[in-house]
Parts: sequence; structure tokens; C-alpha cells
Amino acid sequence: MVLQFYNTLTRKKEVFKSIEEGKVRMYCCGPTVYNFAHIGNLRTYIFEDFLRRVLEFNDYEVEHVINITDVGHLTDDADDGEDKMEKGAKREGKSVLEIAQFYTDAFITDFAKLNIKSPTVFPKASEHINEMIEVIKLLETNGYTYESEGNILYDTSKFTYYCDLGRLNLAEMRSTERVSDDGSKKNKSDFVLWFTNSKFKNHSLMWDSPWGRGYPGWHIECTAMSSKYLGTQFDIHCGGVDHIQVHHTNEIAQAEGAFNCHPYVKYWLHGEFLVFNSGKMAKSGDTFITLSTLEKKGYSPMEYRYFCSNTHYKKQLNFSYDALDNARSEFDALFKKIISIKEKLGLHKQKSTMNDISLDESDLFLNYEKSFLESINDDLNIPKSIGVLNKVISDSKLNDGEKLGLIYSFDKVLGFDIESWTKDDLSVSNDELLKHNALLKKRDEARKNKDWETADKIRDELKSKGLSIKDGPNGATLEKIR
Repeated sequence: MVLQFYNTLTRKKEVFKSIEEGKVRMYCCGPTVYNFAHIGNLRTYIFEDFLRRVLEFNDYEVEHVINITDVGHLTDDADDGEDKMEKGAKREGKSVLEIAQFYTDAFITDFAKLNIKSPTVFPKASEHINEMIEVIKLLETNGYTYESEGNILYDTSKFTYYCDLGRLNLAEMRSTERVSDDGSKKNKSDFVLWFTNSKFKNHSLMWDSPWGRGYPGWHIECTAMSSKYLGTQFDIHCGGVDHIQVHHTNEIAQAEGAFNCHPYVKYWLHGEFLVFNSGKMAKSGDTFITLSTLEKKGYSPMEYRYFCSNTHYKKQLNFSYDALDNARSEFDALFKKIISIKEKLGLHKQKSTMNDISLDESDLFLNYEKSFLESINDDLNIPKSIGVLNKVISDSKLNDGEKLGLIYSFDKVLGFDIESWTKDDLSVSNDELLKHNALLKKRDEARKNKDWETADKIRDELKSKGLSIKDGPNGATLEKIR
């Protein structure tokens, strides 16, 4: 089955062919660890996890690198604004390295909760300064740099392919631009490789370099670390759409200028934004929603992963709690259907694997395998693959062993950890039942009095705690929402 992805570089869907047969080298832009990742950031990492899982499902060995930016990233993707790490340190009254470690740990915890596979390497920018200096020295030797007011800048007019990824029109920009007020740049698109004279004095993290004591620009770290761990040319580079015109464009200029390679990366894949009231989710104001925020409201990380799986990675995803509630209801229904299948096979009490299932691979079974593979191989059409999963569950022509075998196989890509699901996951502890017993009694009373507004408010309150009410002949009971 042909595997194809939409390549931002060519603006078209292309058949995937790795540089080295059977192996994929992939780099994903990681977090700047000055604060928690918000759920918009995490949507991008979920998309990249689907990508890695699809590659592995197609029998590729994946070498996967995600960087940790703990130095050098300014609040503006160009060379303006305050250093995000310094800003975070001032906010919390800690050192840059202290907040970097704290938020790195928090990021890795979010990965685990969302069942995102850990990368092969998690390199930190602060530990790769020498590599950055070496790349800048190569750029200097190859004639791509100039010094201005103590800083070393990249001259974008020297690089032939600078406009390709972002579809930039530099001629138009240069005819209308007002180059920076201080006149430090030859071209508006030029960017700093090494700061020795920034407007922020007493910078916490500084290093010696051939150009003086200072610190690196943001873009150079990804070029240095990707080339160290993946080579000077590799298969896939990922990130959010906001990286296309500046950060990823500058990465290409640095790598191809330093290493005389073209192309630096064969396939560029970019995930669209999670939007909140039609605005981009950000790390300030009401739109700063973290995974912990969702958990405190009673949603599980897997429910958020499922929410993201229902929209293609190249489409904006509108976030609202109503939409998340709908996804939670769907995920809960999916959970219960799969538990019912496990129960029929006697596999509902503990974790089970494919080895515990007796399979008769009928033509129908094989057709579903083919449909699923076609879906995921068509530029990661995860929403369509979820549709295939639901068809498998409802198809009466498949026996339960075939159904569960297909479900377990599909989950290698979907990543919902279905093998570990047990019926006990629905059980509410006695302590929790006692805690909410008064609310259930109040709801029963409201229903008897036809006070539907109060009854609905209690139902919604329990729902926010991750609990659903089941009404039966012997009264109401509680179940966990999955």
C-alpha cells in the first residue's frame, strides 16, 4: 500500500520514499521550556506521534529527535522581543536552568499521559553550544555571514533557496521594507546566529565563542542538533504551521549553507492550529489551557487524544468544552463496546495482547486491514481510520476474536492503549460513591418533583468529575467516564 504525505516544500501530496531503505530519520521541533505546554502545543505532538506510529506500522525503523529549547528563543520568531527563558525565570524567581528542568519534566509527563512515544533522543540546546558554534563557523567559511554591532548574522540574500518553503517574495519585501531602525541588518529577513551584543544585558546563560562571549540565536540550535543526531540530510521534519515562514525557512538556510547539501530535508509536515473562539491558542489569557486544566475539569488525557484524532492534522481544530464533551461521550461509548467484546472472550479482567486471541483471518478481516492501511497511508487520515474501527466493532459478520485482533492492530497507530483496558476501569470506589451519595439522593428527589433543571445541573456536576449516572430499576449508580 502506497504511503504518501503532503509535503509543505512542494505543496503537494507525495509518495514517501526514505533516504535509507527501511529506516526513517525524523526531527520534530520541541518545546521552549519556560512554561507548561498548552493543549494546542500538545495537538502538534499528538499528530507527530500518529506519524511515527504510521511509519512503524509500515515496518520502518524510526530514529526520532525532539529538541528541548532551554536557551535562546525570543518572544518573537525573528530577532525581536525578550528571551523566553529569561522571562520565565524572572516570573518565577528561579534560575533559567531551574525552570528549564521543571518544565521539561512537566512536558515529559504530559507525553506519558497522552501515550505519545518518547523520541529516540531528547537533546537540550544548552548542552549543544559547541555544535552550534561549529555550524556558524562553517557558514562563515562559506560566505553566508556578516558581523553587525558585535552580532553574527546570516545574509539571506546569499542563499538561493531561501524563499522556497515559505513561498516568500523577498524582492517585494525588499522594495517596501524599512530595515530595522538601528540599521543592523542588510535585509529584513536576515537573522542573528550569535549574540554578543543584545539589548538584554546581564544575560544568565552565556558562552565563549570565536566572536566573543554571548549566546546563540534560536534557529541555529535545530540545525546543530538535527545534523548531529540525524546527519546533514534526513527524511522528515515536523512542526506547527507557524514555523514555516521563519524558523523552518531559516533552518534550511543554515543547514544547506553550512553543509552544501540540497535538500536538507525531503519531506516537511506541518500541523495546523488548535483554535479557541477562532483565535490561536496562546500561553497567556483565557486561552492558556494545559492538560492539567482538562484533568482538573474531569477529562482524561486519552479523551483529549481522541478529540484530536477526529480532525485531520492539516485542518484547524476548534476547541470548546462542548466539543470535548462530545468527544468524551464518543470515547466512552467506544470503550464500553470494546470492553463488551473483551468480556465475551474472557479478556476483560486484565491486560491482554494479540497473543491471547485466536484469529481466523477471513477475507472480511483482511479487507478491514486493507481499509485501515489505506486510510492511515493517505497522509495520516486518522479520522477515516477511526471510522474503519467503528465499522469493525459493529460488523456482525466478524467474530469477536477477529474484531479484537483488528482493534489491537489498529491501536498500534491510534495509541489509545486498548490492550490495557479492563472492566474495572469503569468501577467507582466505595469512597467515591459515599462522597457523591448525597448528590445522587438530591438528584433522585429533583426527578421525583420533576425539577429537571436541578437534576441536569447535578448530572453536569458529576460529569465534570468524570462520572456518568446510570438510572436503573434499583436507583441511580455511578460509572467512570472513559
